[in-house]
Amino acid sequence: MSHYSKSLLLSSLGTAAPSDPYWLQTIKHQGTSAFNSDPSSYQVFRNVKDFGAKGDGITDDTAAINSAMSSGGRCGGGSCDSSTVTPAIVYFPTGTYLVSSAIDTYYYTQIIGDAKKPPTLLASSSFNGFAVIDADPYIPDGWGAQWFTNQNNFYRSVRNLIIDLRQIPASTSAIGLHWQVSQGTSLINIVVEMSTASNNKHQGMFMENGSGGFMGDMIFNGGKYGIQVGNQQFTVRNLTVNNAATAVSGIWNWGFTFQGVTINNCEIGFDLATGGTSKSNQTVGSEAIIDAVVTNTSIFVRSSVASNGQLAGSLVLNNIKLRNVPTAVGVAGGTTVLAGGTTTIASWVQGNVYSGTSGSKTFTQGNIVSANKPSVLLDSAGQIFGKAHPQYENYAVSQFISVKSQGAKGDGHTDDTTAIQNTLDEYAGCKIIFFDAGTYYVTDTITIPAGAQIVGEAWSVIMAGGSAFNDQNNPRVVIRAGAANSRGVLEISDMVFTTAGPTSGAIMIEWNVHDPSGQQAAAGMWDSHIRLYSQCPSDSVNSACQAAFLGIHLTSGSSAYLEGTWVWTADHDLDDSNSSKISIFTGRGILSESHGPVWLIGTSEHAVLYQYSLVNAQNHYIGFAQTETPYYQPSPAAPAPYSTASAYNDPTFSSSIDMAWGMYIQSSSDIIIFGAGFYSFFRNYSQDCLTTNTCQPQIFNVDSASSVTAYSVSTIGTTYQLSVSQEGVIHSSDNVDGFQETFTAWSK
Repeated sequence: MSHYSKSLLLSSLGTAAPSDPYWLQTIKHQGTSAFNSDPSSYQVFRNVKDFGAKGDGITDDTAAINSAMSSGGRCGGGSCDSSTVTPAIVYFPTGTYLVSSAIDTYYYTQIIGDAKKPPTLLASSSFNGFAVIDADPYIPDGWGAQWFTNQNNFYRSVRNLIIDLRQIPASTSAIGLHWQVSQGTSLINIVVEMSTASNNKHQGMFMENGSGGFMGDMIFNGGKYGIQVGNQQFTVRNLTVNNAATAVSGIWNWGFTFQGVTINNCEIGFDLATGGTSKSNQTVGSEAIIDAVVTNTSIFVRSSVASNGQLAGSLVLNNIKLRNVPTAVGVAGGTTVLAGGTTTIASWVQGNVYSGTSGSKTFTQGNIVSANKPSVLLDSAGQIFGKAHPQYENYAVSQFISVKSQGAKGDGHTDDTTAIQNTLDEYAGCKIIFFDAGTYYVTDTITIPAGAQIVGEAWSVIMAGGSAFNDQNNPRVVIRAGAANSRGVLEISDMVFTTAGPTSGAIMIEWNVHDPSGQQAAAGMWDSHIRLYSQCPSDSVNSACQAAFLGIHLTSGSSAYLEGTWVWTADHDLDDSNSSKISIFTGRGILSESHGPVWLIGTSEHAVLYQYSLVNAQNHYIGFAQTETPYYQPSPAAPAPYSTASAYNDPTFSSSIDMAWGMYIQSSSDIIIFGAGFYSFFRNYSQDCLTTNTCQPQIFNVDSASSVTAYSVSTIGTTYQLSVSQEGVIHSSDNVDGFQETFTAWSK
């Protein structure tokens, strides 16, 4: 049987009986933390019932759950800012878990409930805590101090849980999730139940700052707010809010993208604080909403202040279906900007609009021509296609194979190349391949055949090292996802890919596989990240600090659905108690030459030449793309310490263009960017340039041969927000929108 046909068979047949627990509960747990001080005894997988939780809805399980969370000397409590060596899955079997105070989450934690029958966290009537799940607790009597630095609150996920606040009196303030997080984080398959009484004080989520991030497949029922959010940037996919006073309360941001929103029976859909156009008065800078269905709601979007004909918070609405919504867009106090009713809004914006090579802005509060959306990017309803994180809830534990059971060690130093490749060759398309928690050292290319479905445990790590990966003039692939021009299912979730440098020639992932006809996003990656760092102090420029040649390469024959994929060249050491800044060099971030379809919902940061490069690419949808220029540039100036490579269609650099591009697009078509943040915070570790936006001159370039539509693009520290053929077109001074500058739409 070929890998192609095997993949179809496996992906369609789960053999778990309805009464079987979720496979993650019963699979043999032999995961380890390779670099923990005591890896043989440290426990990665923690079933809360093994720590004394009852899940009967009567017994107070708070202490047992927090014991499962904290045991083993984990990073938390305010004494540890970050750590990768104490990972954990805190697992909840089906049941109802009564809690009387917060579940305080430690660093590098996945909280996972039974995906077949999600368990409930039931807040008691006397609940006393900031939130039922608290991702960044405030320290009592700490004058606002918290456990973690919000911008560095990485690596955490919550999945398959129902959080029930309804035992708490409606008049008492209550929060389901305090989700103050940064990159490498996710919320998946979450339901929050709240009071529906008038003037209740419940809210599903509170987020006051951070630098995210992705969340999706969430339902909020009732409450004063479904979610109340403030963060530098976030992508939210498949959000449903029912019977809330306000579905989404926006406090502040540089940019949020909402993709796939359903709002039913609310007073206000989106209530946005706007009007703050200075660094000292930051409000909602950019809100981009695509594919929403809003029913029986008085106002869809309400701003706190009127724009009065100038930028005061950018707003993009695309493919919005209103059903009995009297006001589509309004202002607090009663002014109607756009009437509603029962209608469809194809493409409406509020902000500064540009086109072509003209630098002339037009403040627009009205309809604009919508971007062409290739059908290959859309689902049967005409919306941007989305696919939930695979959890294989219908599969029996016998349908999984462990790489450790097949001889891989995952101890961070044994060469696991052969054991991993043999497992993939034998079982791809026949069994789901489970990477037990650990760090798997490899010294040569690993080829993942089409048909493979791979699942990690608390972000299992594949770490590349050795001489094969240490020649930038002869780059070598670490992970080859599918042979060239292959077709089939290929799914990767909950993995991290890294290097043990020097590895200047490592191409971390070469993505070749294309999904089969009729199976959108069958080839994809979820909650999987590239993390590149080593202990190189800042201002070091030597070959030992060259971590990779390229992060991800999407080849011309591939398709890809990448959701929550963070490609990070570290700017500080996560395992240093001082979080010391470091200078690590990665040549390139994400290179796409794919003809599509491609859905990119993730971030890419700190590579030397570029974070995103699209060359001869077609049919791409890019959700909120967030990038940061390396803090050390221009010392050395790009492309140093690498050289440009014509085989990879690298951008050109000069004395005036000497820093990394956030995004560089060449000879590409049908590219839709729906929210982006391209940031340049430093110039050789100095932030003096921020006040004048001279940290770098240009950051986002499109050549004259490409067709691109970009919505809601925010920049920081750069003189020009967008260039055409390296000639500045949109000047940042025209679009001051808070700490960031934002242009609302541009097309060519």
